[in-house]
Amino acid sequence: MRIAIIKLSAMGDIIHAMVALEFIKAKHPQALIDWVVEANFVEILKYNPHIHNILPLNLKSIKQNKTNLFAQIKCIRSYAKNNYDVVIDAQGLLKSAITAKLIANKHSTIVGFDKSSIREKIANHFYDQHVHIPYHENTIERNAKVLCEHFDITPTEQMIIDKKAFLFYRSTESLKIYGEYILFVIGSTWEARNYPKEQFVQVANSLQRPTYISWGSEEEYQKALWMEKQSQYIKALPKTNLNGLKDLIANARLLIGNDTGPTHMAWGLNVPSITLFGCTPINRIYITPINKALKSKSVVNHYNLDKNDFSIQEITPQQVVELALELLREL
Repeated sequence: MRIAIIKLSAMGDIIHAMVALEFIKAKHPQALIDWVVEANFVEILKYNPHIHNILPLNLKSIKQNKTNLFAQIKCIRSYAKNNYDVVIDAQGLLKSAITAKLIANKHSTIVGFDKSSIREKIANHFYDQHVHIPYHENTIERNAKVLCEHFDITPTEQMIIDKKAFLFYRSTESLKIYGEYILFVIGSTWEARNYPKEQFVQVANSLQRPTYISWGSEEEYQKALWMEKQSQYIKALPKTNLNGLKDLIANARLLIGNDTGPTHMAWGLNVPSITLFGCTPINRIYITPINKALKSKSVVNHYNLDKNDFSIQEITPQQVVELALELLREL
């Protein structure tokens, strides 16, 4: 059986969907699973033994240059030559639904969310099989259900909690840190999702343990350098790629970060973590014995996130420190 999974972006969403791979392979060990993804996220999927082929696209390039549409369609149609039995759109967007339709053949079954379970309801018309799970439900459960239902697999909460680590990497000797350390993830795509740098510094000074900061942009780098100057316990890391980031996170004692892709890597690597939420819903993650979260008191509208909601600032450093010490003691 040949399966194509369409999950193009973003990093955290891809990670949350990957948990389903081990459930599918446990029931169908001979299945060949390919994953269609935006090219800049290929490294997230790389080295996973359950993925047969990673099939990159660059649909985002179409926004900058409309003529790229034809090159992307040609690329998608070339993937259709793999003759998939099942094509699953785990994204639920019009662009991912069209991608699924172009990759499928006449004999393929296209699976996706039903129209009450997605924002872009028009995508529903491209599917042969429809999966129902409300849009506001836990993101990981939504991904697991849409990917598994066709195969008569019902992932339980315990199955998800007991998952094996599913992010893999090649060790990067130049980034090797010896001894135990805490990792801070300080950036995200919205400023409102970012925990204040001053409060991160207070956390590091209270924990009094070697603490490193990962960063992905010049703005984040400058913030990391400022934090490094404020605390003897903090050090800004060199710039790295996604493989190096997986390596750094996999070897951390604890990760503390905003609701963003690198923070979610900790869950995929079975590394203890604390995710900080303000303007985004806490049900984007799974709370486990080692993966915890702190959420501000603001009420979140799943269909209309407020980019001006800076309530993450209300989470006190003391709250973070107390939860961090609890995890560190238990581990």
